[in-house]
Amino acid sequence: MRYVIMLISALVLIGAPRAQADELTALARVDPDSSRISESWFGNTKLTIGLSQGVPFRVFHLDDPMRLVIDFREADWAEVTAQDLLTKPGKVTAVRFGPFRPGWSRLVLDLAEPMLPSNIAMPVDDSTGTAMLTVAFRSADAETFGVGAGAPKDAAWATQAAQPQPTRKADDSFVVVLDPGHGGVDPGAVRDGVEEKDIMLKVAQALAEALRRSGQAEVVLTRTDDRFVSLPGRVDMAHAVDADLFISLHADILSEGGASGATVYTLADEASDAATEQLAAQHNRADILAGADLSGADDQVAGVLMDLARQETAPRSEQAAAALIEAMQAAGGPMNSHPARQAGFSVLTSADVPSILIEVGFLSSKRDLTNLRDPVWRAGIAAAMAEGILAWRSSDLAQRPLVRK
Repeated sequence: MRYVIMLISALVLIGAPRAQADELTALARVDPDSSRISESWFGNTKLTIGLSQGVPFRVFHLDDPMRLVIDFREADWAEVTAQDLLTKPGKVTAVRFGPFRPGWSRLVLDLAEPMLPSNIAMPVDDSTGTAMLTVAFRSADAETFGVGAGAPKDAAWATQAAQPQPTRKADDSFVVVLDPGHGGVDPGAVRDGVEEKDIMLKVAQALAEALRRSGQAEVVLTRTDDRFVSLPGRVDMAHAVDADLFISLHADILSEGGASGATVYTLADEASDAATEQLAAQHNRADILAGADLSGADDQVAGVLMDLARQETAPRSEQAAAALIEAMQAAGGPMNSHPARQAGFSVLTSADVPSILIEVGFLSSKRDLTNLRDPVWRAGIAAAMAEGILAWRSSDLAQRPLVRK
């Protein structure tokens, strides 16, 4: 119920004085040996998280899809795997965890059926300082679950979440926003120990360096470390700096089509093929996977944005995609057999910024995985992408007088 969740969201540690709880802000290590999700023979579900010290936390649940979210200030999950927590899917079908925003980390549990916390506690051992968060669940009906769903309304949390406003560009500058996909609690695709969020940050950093070395572009990254940034937040950042071009970088896993090689996507209502439709669906679920509360989202607004983007920026986005493809092909790629594709990626819906999404490769391809792991290959493909971006810039400037006429 909401009153239980709001009690925890007030950052009160069970069994500890309020003043003491507010002072506990140092990093707590999550112990994989004492952390698990268990189900009894009677169908009872319990979450246990062992911590090196007590930390403030908050708990809430979200609907459509059903999730339980726990925010910690702050917990280090470096030694924990999803299999440590959830050895076998049951009423909890999947778990994700990691950095969410500065000073906070997040744990997200996907639920197979409506369940609500019946008891939440974090006792702290007086002798060792270690803490144990326990959340016991009880079954609930869908109506009760839905009524209490939603993130706590916390003005302090919203203020802390706000990112510093980037400086807007000078009139004659060329600003490129690079968007390393995923981050924080959302790792993206994972294969053989490689996480998409990490490898795309490295690609973005290499591309940013190549563009800056050219002296012809200013570069802004939507994230510079391992943190979660919402899909709307990425688009908002491009608006905040008055970007000339937005590029989202990814390396997904696709079960359909045996995808391999770099592929460049632009916005469209309908996907160009089944594999691209699957890919767009995966991308557009990123905020859900990270435990974002989408209850206030407006699909009609998204539709209007897509219409505006298609009218105002679609030709320039397509020209940018073509320039990137040409430059990457000239550098040896490797490129997908059909490198230019389209789909309804929500991160491309900016109405006034040409936007493209690049799958630099696919982690589901053994060849692409090997390339993406290689820093020399990453530097080479970044240099090629930089050449394509600058070539598009020159062409775009040359066409502006014609467009105005």
